[in-house]
Amino acid sequence: MPEKITAQVGDKQITIETGKLAKQADGAVTVQLGETIVIVAAVAATKAKEGQDFFPLTVDYREKAAAAGKFPGGYFKREGRPTEKEILTCRLTDRPIRPLFPKGWYNEVQVQTVLLSADGENDPDILSIIGASASLTVSDIPWDGPLGAVRVGRVNGKFVANPTHAEQAESDLDLVYVGNDKDVVMFDGSAKEITEADFNAALAFGQECCQPIIAAQKQLAAKAGKPKRQITLNVVPEEILKEAKALAGDRFVPALLTPGKLARESACKAIQDEVGTKLVEKFGAEKVTPFVVKDAFYYIQKEAVRSLILNNGKRLDGRGFDAIRPISGEVGMLPRAHGSAIFVRGETQAVTLVTLGTGEDAQEFDSYTGGENEKKFILHYNFPNFSVGETGRISGPGRREIGHGALAERSIEPMLPLDTYPYAVRVTSEIMESNGSTSMASVCGGTLALMDAGVPMIRPVAGISVGICTEKDDTAIGRYQLLTDIIGWEDAYCDMDCKIAGTDKGITGFQLDLKLKGLPHKLMAEAVEKARVARLSILNDMAKVIAEPRKELSKYAPRIVQIRINPEKIGALIGPGGKNIKRIVEESGCEINIEDDGTVNVYSVSAEGMEVARREIEGMTAEAEIGRIYRGRVVTIKEFGCFVEFLPGKDGLCHISELANFRVKQTEDIVKMGDEIWVKCLGVDEKGRVKLSRKAAMAERDKEAGGTEGAAKDAEPAGKN
Repeated sequence: MPEKITAQVGDKQITIETGKLAKQADGAVTVQLGETIVIVAAVAATKAKEGQDFFPLTVDYREKAAAAGKFPGGYFKREGRPTEKEILTCRLTDRPIRPLFPKGWYNEVQVQTVLLSADGENDPDILSIIGASASLTVSDIPWDGPLGAVRVGRVNGKFVANPTHAEQAESDLDLVYVGNDKDVVMFDGSAKEITEADFNAALAFGQECCQPIIAAQKQLAAKAGKPKRQITLNVVPEEILKEAKALAGDRFVPALLTPGKLARESACKAIQDEVGTKLVEKFGAEKVTPFVVKDAFYYIQKEAVRSLILNNGKRLDGRGFDAIRPISGEVGMLPRAHGSAIFVRGETQAVTLVTLGTGEDAQEFDSYTGGENEKKFILHYNFPNFSVGETGRISGPGRREIGHGALAERSIEPMLPLDTYPYAVRVTSEIMESNGSTSMASVCGGTLALMDAGVPMIRPVAGISVGICTEKDDTAIGRYQLLTDIIGWEDAYCDMDCKIAGTDKGITGFQLDLKLKGLPHKLMAEAVEKARVARLSILNDMAKVIAEPRKELSKYAPRIVQIRINPEKIGALIGPGGKNIKRIVEESGCEINIEDDGTVNVYSVSAEGMEVARREIEGMTAEAEIGRIYRGRVVTIKEFGCFVEFLPGKDGLCHISELANFRVKQTEDIVKMGDEIWVKCLGVDEKGRVKLSRKAAMAERDKEAGGTEGAAKDAEPAGKN
């Protein structure tokens, strides 16, 4: 029997329904906002695969063109591999729900979202998160929800819940917030230099908006929810874990405090291998599998790392809790890139490159849900295996790489004047070495490279990650320690990765991932302040490398000239079938983009080619200017005068009475076909017909030549044209 619950969030209603579609899934719901509808279905395997030693959660989100009443682009007219938007929505859905599954439960779980209806006004990504929570809540799958989710915008200083695309275009904040009954669970998004105080207020607003959604899911579960299934957790037997601790003894702490990531990992691995061998000798290979050894030492290492931090006040690399690792940088080291930089923070190293392109290089994509369908600024992030000293499959970018690139991109984008900057801009971040927060290194390195390329950034952007190590019971967090600039093992063994980027004026990008079920807003506000202090310090270090954008572009970057023409002249410039514009492109070697408002962008790496294109465009689109003297060519001879082409493709009549300062019997007595002569524009009638005068032009040129009548000749070089 279908059940439906509606939640009022701000001035909009969100409706969740179950029991109507996908009834064979363990849990399935539809979620609707406006006329945007998604279905989310969750299924868990009845048992774990043999030898499974991790939790295999797969979250998928797909948009169907039919949902917007469109055909997919491309030859096959069928949806293909997931788009970047779909991948980012998968990550938004995955990250908040993952920590709420039982630890040690390894049954495969799949949560799939399909967009069924898109109204072009309401983005379905928030509905995917709500639907994932609701489908798991009504299912028999063990999961510690529900969660609420909301997009928070700010229009004219007022927070807006789930803004439409039109409202979001006017907003200076794009915050995706996920919370439980009382705490923050995840956030993600960007802003236009929002202050820390306003950011914390936005988090509080998001928390408030989540409550009706959580309440609606609880009501739905009470009406249509299934009893949760009984499960068996895979845990290391207590006797083996106790023996492993005894065998490791007190050697683990010195190993953890070994300077250098690789040396630290090697020291810990040596102890693990030695103890693992002894455990097999004592308990047998059937009980002490590689999984048991790995899991036991994960627990031991985690306990030791957290004890060092909370009980001994020590971090693995010896830093203070607020200390940032040593920072260095360099710009302009790659001669052929239009801009380049190296940014180093401890054992994290990013090489960033900037490419400036033309309007044709902007990224275009299908948009079924509304919003933008073109990007002039792109940041791509690549994480090769060698950056962590490992081997592995070499393939295209995965979801993590796409997500990290998107975070760095949206952190920098608010500081680029893309509305007025004529170039398309691409940043590539190549991670050379990784030990913590390479996405924030990409923000810093990307900023340095953009300034090296001469891109007129409004202000530099930097980013940092803040972690937390907590001591908690079933009800609340007790002792805790915030960690500025976390390294890899602090990310792995502690509880939070909070990345915040921005300028010296405010926050531009942010992302929170927790291993906890939630974090109180008071602690979150402390983390935000730690990030602010660290960001200002990093910006100061970056200014020592390059303080402002270069005034000159790389000699290898395309130059651009912007020419404004009358929009009514666009057709004439393009010509029939593009004939005119193609000719100009071929003759000049330039790339030419024409915008609807009459802006013509000419891109070229050749000054000569640029001049050819500029001259042709201006000539073809110029208007006759009364009183101006032109150098023209006779194209038609008539008894009453001649027609002179005085601008490319534009001619005017020079009447026989205007050919000379004496009476002319025949036109051919003065001019012949193909002659080049000087003419002055006397006027343009209401039909656009131009009246020219050779007599007036010659008189004016005589005057300039010194007042000797007849001194000026048609064959002399142009003086005013």
